[in-house]
Amino acid sequence: MRRLISGLLSLILFLGCVPTAGAVGTSASSAILLDAGSGRVLYEQNADERRAIASITKLMTALLTVEHWPDLDTEVTILPEHVGAEGSSMYLRAGEVLTVRELLYGLLLNSGNDAAEALACLAAGSVEAFAGEMTARAARLGMTNTHFVNPSGLSEDGHYSTARDMALLTAECLTREELVTVLSTREVTIGSRTMTNHNKLLWNYEGCIGGKTGYTLLAGRTLITCAQREGQRLVAVTLNDGNDWADHTALLDYGFSSFPAETVIRAGETVVDLPVTGSLTRFVPVTAAEMVRYPLCEGEELTARYDIPDTMAAPLAQGQKVGRITYCLDGTPVAEVDLICAQGAEERLVKGSSARSLLDRLIGA
Repeated sequence: MRRLISGLLSLILFLGCVPTAGAVGTSASSAILLDAGSGRVLYEQNADERRAIASITKLMTALLTVEHWPDLDTEVTILPEHVGAEGSSMYLRAGEVLTVRELLYGLLLNSGNDAAEALACLAAGSVEAFAGEMTARAARLGMTNTHFVNPSGLSEDGHYSTARDMALLTAECLTREELVTVLSTREVTIGSRTMTNHNKLLWNYEGCIGGKTGYTLLAGRTLITCAQREGQRLVAVTLNDGNDWADHTALLDYGFSSFPAETVIRAGETVVDLPVTGSLTRFVPVTAAEMVRYPLCEGEELTARYDIPDTMAAPLAQGQKVGRITYCLDGTPVAEVDLICAQGAEERLVKGSSARSLLDRLIGA
């Protein structure tokens, strides 16, 4: 019989009071601060308000690019229709051959609208078809207030997103280390082009690992910044913010100082030694399949609910899932981890023999 042990273990990681949204503020029309690892929102301000987003759009273009071309060293030829895009540019030339990786640098460091259109057309055949793929991918990510019309972020009717949706997108981008490598690059030289990252916080904020800038008259200044300290990754998003560099510094400082990510359980940590029936192995250690970290402020505590059997029957394989821990904050599930067998247990039964006769045979051997 399985049992659910609820609320018996409190993981008190910090003591004190829960900070309020008034602890930090911005000059933005919309803003959000997200812990990328857990998905916890640490601060929000009009985070679901649909707005023009300018060139931070290009993060979706980049995500679809790495999903379309797993090999970023694939060479592509620039066609005449890929050059001369309106706005910021990496100055592509018709007929030149570049790798997808080089186009990504032009897209994310130079914010090249020509790179965005080239990647869109090469991947989907047209800007319109690629924009449809962008919107579909957004829906799969849970970006419920987003619609894309182009891959660059140029202002067009029906092209919009929200601070919350763009934070979700950024968190997904951070799971792709090839994108993190590009986003965190300060400067790169490709042929005769030297491109410098527009994100000033790469130089001015400890732990900054990139992001994306944007600006149009309609959108105002838009900015996404990602930073990492002691294994914790935060994402700050501001839309229409004339003081974005200072606001991002304040948001990130607030997140790291007020909501440090605590290790709740480590991968391989033994939770319990469970008895095994039908085997010469009497007990098998049950361990956490992966590490769980969660950001908590002073005064918050997690409770753990265990779903573990009383006993296990052989045969058991090493790594076999046998239960789960669910961690809750104020009664709401916020994280979970599978529990697995740290070792196997072979079945040791002889057909037609009792356990006693088997034991006698083993003793007499």
